[in-house]
Amino acid sequence: MSKPVAGLRLSDRQRLNWLRLIRTPNVGPASFRSLVNRFGSAEAALEVLPELTISGGASRTVRIPAIAEIEAEMQAARRVGARFVCIGEPDYPSLLKQMDHPPPVLAMKGIGAVFTVPAVAIVGARNASLAGIKMARLLANELGREGYGIVSGLARGIDTAAHRSSLLTGTVAVLAGGLDQPYPPENAGLIDEIVERGAVISEMPFGWQPRAQDFPRRNRLVAGASLGLVVVEAAERSGSLISARLATEMGRLVFAVPGSPLDPRARGTNALIKDGATLVTETADILNALTPLIGTRFVPNIPVEEPPEFSTTAPPGDGERQRVVETLGQTPVNIDEIIRHTGLHPAQVAMILLELDLAGRLERHAGGFVSLIFSQ
Repeated sequence: MSKPVAGLRLSDRQRLNWLRLIRTPNVGPASFRSLVNRFGSAEAALEVLPELTISGGASRTVRIPAIAEIEAEMQAARRVGARFVCIGEPDYPSLLKQMDHPPPVLAMKGIGAVFTVPAVAIVGARNASLAGIKMARLLANELGREGYGIVSGLARGIDTAAHRSSLLTGTVAVLAGGLDQPYPPENAGLIDEIVERGAVISEMPFGWQPRAQDFPRRNRLVAGASLGLVVVEAAERSGSLISARLATEMGRLVFAVPGSPLDPRARGTNALIKDGATLVTETADILNALTPLIGTRFVPNIPVEEPPEFSTTAPPGDGERQRVVETLGQTPVNIDEIIRHTGLHPAQVAMILLELDLAGRLERHAGGFVSLIFSQ
């Protein structure tokens, strides 16, 4: 069997091929799913990947990680007591599956059972005030006692306070780098405490040093793993506001703790409240909003599977590729609009977009929008 069936686990060979595919340059969660859906397995997708990349306009064939590289990463995970969990397997976080393009593979260390309870994300300023840290601790502690897991990004300040106050009830830390590259480094000891009753996850490879562009990816998982996201303190331009925007796009509830208009760390949270976020002055404000959602946001593990009608569709030719490219520009356009405009079969459009994606020429946006990347 090449694809996971709900409740079953992948074989070692399947897991290795999933990792080889997702670790290949320009293969993201969306293109990964398209490849497996179209070709039936990660192993089959790896065989056709070089041809698809050239068809998309790449100047050179893609470099697929060698089997030895992935085996080394799997050994690195085992050495630190971590594992790789694939979407469709029983311990893959349920709420993450509801995201647009969830990561197909997660590196995970800790107790998978923490993902079976409803979760709330608590995020905020790294240079948090004492009042902000006290509020984060209070919310995390009381939400934990009410049966909620706490999700955050392991950053200094509010994130660290939220994690520490929910160690006994279960907390999840999402890393921007590999599981063996915690940031900030001084929180490596906190990770050891978290995994006793919670978990640490990352979609990045072992050994990956986090870069600035990796933190929005981390924020996306923080928002996606939660029913709602609470911002305690945030400046006008901060990663916490990115998390809040991503949470809104995913249909999660957004909460904000108000602060003094004179404190720059409160400008972001106050702006969120003006824009419609739920004002939080006590834990009950969060519980009252989330309680009606309990039991409605947890979905079964759904395997990646190929739509039958797509498998028999003729592959696109150069003429079809040109028609799709001509409809694209730097302004995002909905994929359904591309299908209507070109008159092509949805499977053909999907394949052309996949080829462009693999060639590094396509950018995917929320809500099924795409745009073309023009080289400088």
